[in-house]
Amino acid sequence: MQYSKSTDYALHALIHLGHSDRRNHVGIKELSVTLGVSESYLSKIMSKLRQDGIVRAVPGVNGGYELARPADQITFFDVIQVIEGRQQLFECSNSNSQQHRLLAEAGDVPREHECPKKSGCLVEKVMDGAEQHLHQYLREHSIQSVMDEAFKRCKHEVNKK
Repeated sequence: MQYSKSTDYALHALIHLGHSDRRNHVGIKELSVTLGVSESYLSKIMSKLRQDGIVRAVPGVNGGYELARPADQITFFDVIQVIEGRQQLFECSNSNSQQHRLLAEAGDVPREHECPKKSGCLVEKVMDGAEQHLHQYLREHSIQSVMDEAFKRCKHEVNKK
């Protein structure tokens, strides 16, 4: 599994918006220069984030983008769902295979260990569990948590000198 560059740019753009110490809006030109990506590509990403209520677009000469809600309420999971989509990472494509039939049948299994015929894919169960752990981890990390960590590192470096 690999996330797209769009997710990378979206997360970095949001951190830049959250870190913006001035209360002005950040224009697409500034964001594109900061991230090293074309304005048109970044505009498409920002449009998705705007449609989902993660950023707000402010029109006008001094317009641009700003976070639509506090940085601690924007999780990595939220952003990934918007950019990558909301599909399941793993889907069992082998449920009619001989291996599945063997697992579901009671052939060599003593009667007290028999499984119901509709037991579901055990591989899919493991993969779904892993996906749920990943989702939980991504929900625990927000744009604010990354900014806080960056601040701690910066403060630590200044104190070392």
